Amino acid sequence: MKIRYLGHSCFQLVSDGGACLITDPYTRVGYELPSGLWADVVTVSHGHFDHNYTQAVPNGVVIAKVGEYRFNHVKITGIPCWHDEKQGALRGNNIIYKIKMDGITLCHMGDVGEPCSAELLEKIGDVDVLLVPVGGTYTVDAIGAKAYADGIRSKKIIPMHYRPTDGGLDIQSAQDFLELYDEKEIKRVPSGEIELSSADLDNGEKIIYMERAKS
Repeated sequence: MKIRYLGHSCFQLVSDGGACLITDPYTRVGYELPSGLWADVVTVSHGHFDHNYTQAVPNGVVIAKVGEYRFNHVKITGIPCWHDEKQGALRGNNIIYKIKMDGITLCHMGDVGEPCSAELLEKIGDVDVLLVPVGGTYTVDAIGAKAYADGIRSKKIIPMHYRPTDGGLDIQSAQDFLELYDEKEIKRVPSGEIELSSADLDNGEKIIYMERAKS
């Protein structure tokens, strides 16, 4: 599959068969999405402007509810959780999406804000690639993200929802999270695009740090 990081919590995932999914399209975060995006399906973790700007992908079928979905040999499972540490009292609900594509199971954590717990880990289950917010303020911070990474024990971890140099939101950069790992465990992807197969999952590089693809 091809993974293209479009910034914030937005990824474009394209299967070997051509199925395309985009997660959490955004607006007004200090930068904007590239124009002309397309996808078969768009997943939305919650209803905030920086995660539900579906107008940027006008042709995609929107999934914004808990449940199980399938399209073009891709399986999507939406799992409920909280956007904050007070059971939604501050920021409401969030949906975690497990996405099975090309024999790889990805988990997009959306704006998870509740602390890692055995109950939520059981609901999430086995994961190959974890897409986890690390910027804090509105989500778990670097320490909270690592708690999920340690609990889920995925083979690859891709940090998201962090502040780049041109970011406009009051969240942290990815640096605090990256410093929790040895540099030799980190694969840096300045282009924002990678290809990943099941054969790549055990190559020793645990963290895939992707900068935003800008075009």
